Amino acid sequence: MSVPLPSTFQTRTIDADGVAIHAVVGGDGPPVLLLHGYPQTHLIWHDVAPALAARHTVVLTDLRGYGDSAKPAPVTDDLYSKRAVARDQVSVMRELGFDRFAVAGHDRGARVGHRMALDHPDAVQALAVLDIVPTRHTFAHADAAFGLGYFHWFFLAAGHGIPERLIGNDPEFWIRSRMTARHSGGAAYDESAVREYVRCFSDPAAIAASCADYRAAAGVDVEHDDADAAAGRRVRCPVLALWGEHSFVGRTYDVLKVWRAYAEHVTGAALPSDHYLPEEVPALVAAALEAFLARA
Repeated sequence: MSVPLPSTFQTRTIDADGVAIHAVVGGDGPPVLLLHGYPQTHLIWHDVAPALAARHTVVLTDLRGYGDSAKPAPVTDDLYSKRAVARDQVSVMRELGFDRFAVAGHDRGARVGHRMALDHPDAVQALAVLDIVPTRHTFAHADAAFGLGYFHWFFLAAGHGIPERLIGNDPEFWIRSRMTARHSGGAAYDESAVREYVRCFSDPAAIAASCADYRAAAGVDVEHDDADAAAGRRVRCPVLALWGEHSFVGRTYDVLKVWRAYAEHVTGAALPSDHYLPEEVPALVAAALEAFLARA
């Protein structure tokens, strides 16, 4: 791993009920789990994690199907449902000795965190979600602007091996083009981190798994979300929503209003970035998370 995390961060491979999850652990204090989004790995937090580690035990993981974690063949969408991936992460934290912890997730990781807070309310003490609104809301309010701005949601969910074949022809182009298109004036991407994203994503199994992730989001994840809504289940722990003022999320939704329909205690703010907040404005993200965790 070429991105410089402090030597105090130690790499672990943890068996989460038969799924090997790659984790990096550092710091000391109350535990916080950091979850990445698409198409990154845990390294999206490379500038945020050391700042949080001054007061917290920080756990960074690669989600099932991403980075150096296991990539089960996606024979069913259930294998990559947010419910299954959230269960992995709870198992990781329990294996590390943490039955209760805070979670901060970006993009796909935030969706995993949302599901984790619903399915495992006794485990999740606090939840921070970066640059998303709930999946159920996005599909319920999808329009032409969403289809164009988030075209990859529909492309990646397509069947018949189409996205796998096209992305597999030039995964580096896909990674760099997606990230470049969603960057706005913040810090430049760390090239060593981007090379790691490309290395991990160049594995055909990672491409297949990530497509399964998006297929689950358009199918079984929405079924789970609809069931929660019908039962009146909402996130009970404190929620911090951060979003990029230049991102599609920031330009399209009243983020706090949307989240308050899904969670009981929501605060948050826009930050001067596009989608990839932990890389564009890491100091602001770290400060917001530290303040939130101190209150939670």
